[in-house]
Amino acid sequence: MFENYKVFKTEIAGRPLVVETGKLAGLANGSCLIRYGDTSILATATASAKPREGIDFLPLSVDFDERLYAVGRIPGGFLRREGRPSEKAILTSRVIDRPIRPLFPKDLRNDVAINLLVLSVDNDCAPEVTAMLGASIALSISDIPWNGPIAGVHVGLVDGELVINPTSEQREKSALQLTVAGSEKKVVMIEAGANEVDDDTMFDAIMLGHEEDKKLCAFINGIVAEVGKPKFSYPSCELDHDMFDEIFAFCEKDLMNALDTDDKTVRDARMQPIQDAILEKFSEKYENLDVMLPELVYKMQKKVVRRWLLVDHKRVDGRKLDEIRPLAAEVDVLPRVHGCGLFTRGQTQVLTVATLGTIKDAQMLDTIDEEESKRYMHHYNMPGFSTGEAKPTRSPGRREIGHGALAERSLIPVLPSVEEFPYAIRCVSEVVSSNGSTSQASVCGSTLALMAAGVPIKAPVAGISCGLITEGDQWMTMIDIQGVEDFYGDMDFKVAGTHKGITSIQMDLKIDGLTPEIIKEALKVTHAGRDYIIDEILLKAIPAPRPEVNEFAPKMITMHIKTEKIREVIGKGGEVIQKICADTGAKIDIEEDGTIYIAAVNRDSGLAAKAAIDAICFEPEEGAVYTGTVTRIIPIGAFVEFAPGKEGMVHIKDLSNKFVEKVEDVVNEGDTITVKFLGVDEKGRYNLSVKALLPKLPEEETGRPPRAPRAERGERPGRERRPFRRGDKKD
Repeated sequence: MFENYKVFKTEIAGRPLVVETGKLAGLANGSCLIRYGDTSILATATASAKPREGIDFLPLSVDFDERLYAVGRIPGGFLRREGRPSEKAILTSRVIDRPIRPLFPKDLRNDVAINLLVLSVDNDCAPEVTAMLGASIALSISDIPWNGPIAGVHVGLVDGELVINPTSEQREKSALQLTVAGSEKKVVMIEAGANEVDDDTMFDAIMLGHEEDKKLCAFINGIVAEVGKPKFSYPSCELDHDMFDEIFAFCEKDLMNALDTDDKTVRDARMQPIQDAILEKFSEKYENLDVMLPELVYKMQKKVVRRWLLVDHKRVDGRKLDEIRPLAAEVDVLPRVHGCGLFTRGQTQVLTVATLGTIKDAQMLDTIDEEESKRYMHHYNMPGFSTGEAKPTRSPGRREIGHGALAERSLIPVLPSVEEFPYAIRCVSEVVSSNGSTSQASVCGSTLALMAAGVPIKAPVAGISCGLITEGDQWMTMIDIQGVEDFYGDMDFKVAGTHKGITSIQMDLKIDGLTPEIIKEALKVTHAGRDYIIDEILLKAIPAPRPEVNEFAPKMITMHIKTEKIREVIGKGGEVIQKICADTGAKIDIEEDGTIYIAAVNRDSGLAAKAAIDAICFEPEEGAVYTGTVTRIIPIGAFVEFAPGKEGMVHIKDLSNKFVEKVEDVVNEGDTITVKFLGVDEKGRYNLSVKALLPKLPEEETGRPPRAPRAERGERPGRERRPFRRGDKKD
């Protein structure tokens, strides 16, 4: 039935990789079922028959579709089916999009859709890497024009050793989570989260990953040789070169004058009359010029900016290639929030606000990933006004989610553990002005906000970007690229980290890849940049994390109880814990292992809740000494509260090392006395003693009345001797 069915096999990191073609999704332009271990993904590539009209970009979409049946789970929620993509799915789609997009022809305008359907998951074989390989294979064997293939692998750092595609167990202890995508010749994408990894180790990891990519690209080329289709032809949407040259010559000087400023607003204002003049002069000569104008203006600006950089070593704002824009930082710009930081770099400005909550505020996750919750959340918002655009606010798009995740990944390595700092933490970065590198500005603003909130981070983190211009074999980098250099350049290489090492990398490319020399240079210049920002800007705004959390933040107390005591603390139907919360005003979260987190508006309320729990869980130790208060007196002894809610009795004979006629001769209600815990009797009562703490006296010093011989004692008053009965033992 399946005449074109083919199977191709290889290995990655000692685990089998199997690719099946010609069996599933036969109507797509290209498809394959790819299995890595027990991870299975159906990868398809589909293109529209005709170009989309009226656009100046490639309409490419990449969708990583999670199915919870892949991990044997039923989705949560009322509908019990998958809804909008999870954050992890969106991030994976972006990671796959970035290496494949630059390899499409620049003049292709046909819609292209890449779909990666996750069918089963083996946690030792990451579905993200499997999906990237599947996308590359589906495109390579399809008839869609594409200059691939590419391949991708994960690289970990486990016990000081670099590991390709680490297993689930290895990922748990890995100091590096690096994804490297590459062609047979160059690196095309880098995405990393790291626990302060040094530049040399990071470079070695990238190179190791690329070597594995080369082998996989050779494997994919073997598949293409057997089952690949010829690429279809398409109408080129390239601008007419004669038209471009004529219009560029007409407005070249005006363009150079418009771009020669560090103010984005001024630049945009200068460009408007140039566009009006072009339309007025050339509309009759060139049909649909108004439709082509945005792409035309983009390419003319790009030509000027790239020529300045490559030939004149001139930047649009007059900076040197290794010079960072003017910087500023401050904290506490908002009242009542738990912590905030404002970071400004040129015309890019980000305000980050940190909020502290209880552990119960941690985000619950419902994905195919092993992670079920996270206590640190970072969200990024970029409204229209930040770029001077008049547009309504919408829910966050893929870009906003991606930038928030990048900042989150950058800061996780320096956060204190939950044992050190028992809070859930949320940072929100509001981009209030944007002219390039907002994601890295949000990293800097978040460092300020966390320190201002009293989060004891291990070290401040700063982020900076590096740009690239290439022309043949000629290339040059520049630090801290602004928007126009990002638009018209070839690379945005973002690196965040501490003085000690890198915590995150994200690389976006518009060319076919990077050489090792460019990667090494990018790591070098970004390290110098972040060191400068940390020392000269961040630490001058706030030299260290605040010693205490903000007055408006909840005060947290952590305690541990025996697991068998959890039921007593909660009480029947939760009545005990609810009463403690009502009496003290505190919030209490109890974990299964007996860890208790107490959150209160002020520390006194938290301590009151802790004291109430301590009282419930208190178990006195035999032989231990306690100080307590006499609560009541009876003829045979005194009751003493020796711990909150714990009361025991000191028998009259144990009140003193001397004879006691009446209890009141020694103690009265309200007295504070020190007692020794003797143990628990058969009825569960606590027995206490004062006498056990005092020195033993000779009999004559105790004051005890001499004891008469038995024959002289007679009967005690009020007691009659019972008559002898049969069966009684005779004396």
